[in-house]
Amino acid sequence: MPREGILVPNPYERITDEQVQQIHQASLQILVDPGLICFSKKAAEIFRGNGAEVTTTSSGDNPCWHIKIPEKLVKEALDSAPKTVKLGARNPDNALIMKGDEPRVYFISGSETNIWLDVDFPTYVKKSDNSVEIQVPEFHPRRATVADLCQSAHVCEHLETLDGYIRTVNIQDEDITEDNKDVNKFFASLNNTTKHFMSGLTKLEQLDNVVRMAELIAGGKEALKENPIISFITCLVKSPLQFVEDTTDTFIEVCQRGLPTVVSSSPQAGTTAPIKEAGIMAQINAEVLAGITLGQLVNKGTPLLYGSVPVRARMDTLGDSYGAVETSQYNIDCVQMARFYKIPNYSTSGVCDTKIPGQQASIERLFSDIVVTMSGPQYLHCAYGLLDGNAVFCLLQAVLDDAHFQMLKFFLRPARINQPELNEVLKQIKEVVATPQKLYIRYIRQVMRSGEISLPYPFEGDGESDSVFALAYQRMNELLAKPIEYIAPDTTAKIFQEIPGLLPRLNVYKEGK
Repeated sequence: MPREGILVPNPYERITDEQVQQIHQASLQILVDPGLICFSKKAAEIFRGNGAEVTTTSSGDNPCWHIKIPEKLVKEALDSAPKTVKLGARNPDNALIMKGDEPRVYFISGSETNIWLDVDFPTYVKKSDNSVEIQVPEFHPRRATVADLCQSAHVCEHLETLDGYIRTVNIQDEDITEDNKDVNKFFASLNNTTKHFMSGLTKLEQLDNVVRMAELIAGGKEALKENPIISFITCLVKSPLQFVEDTTDTFIEVCQRGLPTVVSSSPQAGTTAPIKEAGIMAQINAEVLAGITLGQLVNKGTPLLYGSVPVRARMDTLGDSYGAVETSQYNIDCVQMARFYKIPNYSTSGVCDTKIPGQQASIERLFSDIVVTMSGPQYLHCAYGLLDGNAVFCLLQAVLDDAHFQMLKFFLRPARINQPELNEVLKQIKEVVATPQKLYIRYIRQVMRSGEISLPYPFEGDGESDSVFALAYQRMNELLAKPIEYIAPDTTAKIFQEIPGLLPRLNVYKEGK
C-alpha cells in the first residue's frame, strides 16, 4: 500500500473560481503576447514543429528565439498531461499516488544547500553564581559533504512525517566534480532511504548513468517505469518568461524517457515578476503552462507536476523573503491553479529567512506550513531543516520540523462526529451528571489507547527552563543510531561495476560496514 499522506477536507482557497479563470486567461494571453524568450534550440524546434510562432532574434555564439504559444497547444497539453502521478520508492509501501483533483498532502524534504549547520552544546557557568551551569546551543556553518548527505537521508528515512526525500545539501568534497556529482548524490540518497527520491541534475551527460542506476535498483527498465523510484525537478523557466538552455535541454531529455518531472518556476515579486498578486500569478502560471506544454509535445503523457516556488522580494535588499506573508499567499494561489488543471502540484512552505533555529524560524515556518498545507497541495516541499532562505541545512531543525508536522497531521485528522459517537457520549453525560464527583476521568483511558488524544510536545522541558534544542539534539542522535536499509549487496556490486564516477567509500559492503 502507498503512503497515506493527509487528505485535507474542504481545502482552504484564497481566490474565487472567477479569479482562477481570469488568471488562466491572462496566462494564455501572456504566452502569445509577449510570449517567451528561448535559449534552447531543441525547444525552439519542437515548438516550431508543432505550430507555435517561432522567430529567431539573435544568432552566432548566443542564439535566441522568440516563441508565441497558441492556446490550442496549451489546451492539448493540459488534456494529455496525466491527472494521476505515481512516485515510486525502493520500499513499495513508501510510494506516493498523487491525484490532481484530490487534496492529499505528502510532506517532502529539500532543497540543495551549500552550507551544513553543525550544533554543539558547550557548558557555561553563571558569573554571579559558579554553582549554576547552563548548556547553550552553538551553531557552526561549514561546506556540506557526501557524508552529510548520507546522514540527512538516513534521518529523513526515520522521520515519521516525511513522505519523500529531496536532496538537502550540495556535496562539495574535494573529489566531487561536475562529472561525478550526479551519480554520487543519487546513490548516496537512494542507499540511505527507502522513500522516493527527487533531485535536479547537475550535468545532462550524467542522465543516462543516473537512470541506469535507478533501473538496476528497481529491477530493470520496465520495473522502473512501473515503480519510478526517482524523479527530477527542472527550473527550465528563468523569470520573467525565459527558457534557459541547459535546464530546458535536460527537461526535454527527461521527458523523452517518461520519468516524472517537476516543471518549476520561481519568480520573485517585485524584481522578476510584478509586485501585485494578480501579476505574479498570471506570470508564474504562464511559465508553468509553457513548461507543461513543452513536456507534452516532447512525450505525450509524460508525468509532470505543476511546480510553484514563488517568493516576494525584500524591500530593503531585494533579496528573497520567504518568510513574507505574501509568499504563502502566492503558493496557495498556485495550489488552486494546479487543482483547476487537475495536475498534481509541487508546492513550497516552511522556508524562513533567519540563519539559525530559534523563535523567528519557528514563527515563519509554522505560519507557512499550516496555511499552505491546509490548501491541499499534493507534493509539499516543506523545507525540512532549511534556514536562511534555503541556503543552510541543519539536521537539528529537521528534527524540530518533524515534531511540528506531527502536530499538524493530528490537527488535520477528520472529525469523529457521528450518531453512534453522539449516542455514546450522551450516555456518558447522563452517567457523570448523576455521580457526586461529576468527572469524566473513567472514560479517558480507552480514548488514549485508541490514539485519539494528541501527545505532549516531544521536546517539553521541566517547566523551569527551555530544553527544546537539547532534547531535539538527543532525538537527532537517536535517529542517527537507527539501522539503515541499504541497497542489496549484489545490486550495489552491479551499480559500482556499471556506473562510472562513484566514490569507493560509498560502497558500504566494500568498506566492511
